[in-house]
Amino acid sequence: MITIEERPWDDPAGAGLRAAQRAELDERYGSDDHEPGTPPSAADIDVFLVAVDGDGRALGCGALRRLDRTSAEVKRMYVVPSSRGTGVSTALLRALEDAARARGWTTLRLETGPAQPDAMRFYEREGYREIPLYGPYVGSDLSVCYERALA
Repeated sequence: MITIEERPWDDPAGAGLRAAQRAELDERYGSDDHEPGTPPSAADIDVFLVAVDGDGRALGCGALRRLDRTSAEVKRMYVVPSSRGTGVSTALLRALEDAARARGWTTLRLETGPAQPDAMRFYEREGYREIPLYGPYVGSDLSVCYERALA
């Protein structure tokens, strides 16, 4: 059983998950220079969620950063490798979508990359469609962007 909790950006468990994600991406891309645009921070993240198991162990996280009046961007979506394929990712994404709807946002966008085919398959399976690169990702060889209209 998992629980998804809204936590502050500087929550220690969340910070640990984001550090693990960063290390994994550094390994996949072969460097630490793989994030176009401004990294998310407490100043610009509207929602930060952490998934925990029954023992309180942090399994994954995800955030939303508002883009404009009706849309937001999914940031720092990450699940620990041992919990992948167990439904944690889907539960986190659905909770982020619910949080967006509660704020009146009708569109979610996100950026991932070609070295993350597992993430690309996941988002496509969950109803996200590939779109042209947007914002800070325009011109990036390391970016693939997706969008989903929320009903």
